Amino acid sequence: MNLPMTAPIFPAGKEPLPPGITEEEREAYFQAKKYERWMSVSMESCVAKTAIAGAGGFVIGSFFSLMSSSFAYEDPMLRQNLSTPQKAREIMKEMGRGMWRSGKGFGKVGALFAGIECVFESYRARNDMVNPIAAGFVAGGVLARNAGPKAVLGGGLAFAAFSAAIDLFLRRETAE
Repeated sequence: MNLPMTAPIFPAGKEPLPPGITEEEREAYFQAKKYERWMSVSMESCVAKTAIAGAGGFVIGSFFSLMSSSFAYEDPMLRQNLSTPQKAREIMKEMGRGMWRSGKGFGKVGALFAGIECVFESYRARNDMVNPIAAGFVAGGVLARNAGPKAVLGGGLAFAAFSAAIDLFLRRETAE
C-alpha cells in the first residue's frame, strides 16, 4: 500500500541497497557502514581529538629533538675515557632522553590546544576563527601560568596571534 507524499518504510536489514551492491554483499555493506559510523563519531569526540593531537605533538617533538641532536656542536662524551661502544651507548641514551623531553613538551602543547579548541567549538557550535584564537589565548595563558600575570597575558596574546596566523594560512583560498 503506497500512500502519496509519504516516505516508504522498510523492515530493518531489508532497505534498498545502493547501485552496484549485490544482495550477497548486503551484510558486508552494513558492517562497513557501522564501522564508518563508529569512526565518524569517535573523530568528533574531544577526547579523541586531544589524544591524536597529543600523540602527533609527541612524534613531532621527538623528531625535532632527534634532528637537533645531530647538529650538536660539542660531544660531551669526547673527554671521557670510554670505549667506542660505551660512547655510542651514552650518546644514544642522551638522545633518547632529549627526544622524550621534547616530545612530552610538544605533546602537552598540542593536546592542550586541541582540547581547549574542541571544547570551545562544541560549546559555541561554530567552526570559525574565534575558536582557535580563544583556545590559543587560554592555552598560552595556561602554559605561562607559573611566570606571573604579565607572562600569562603575554603568553596568551602570543599564542593567540600564532594560532590566528596558522588558521588564516590554513583557511586561505587558493588561486585555483
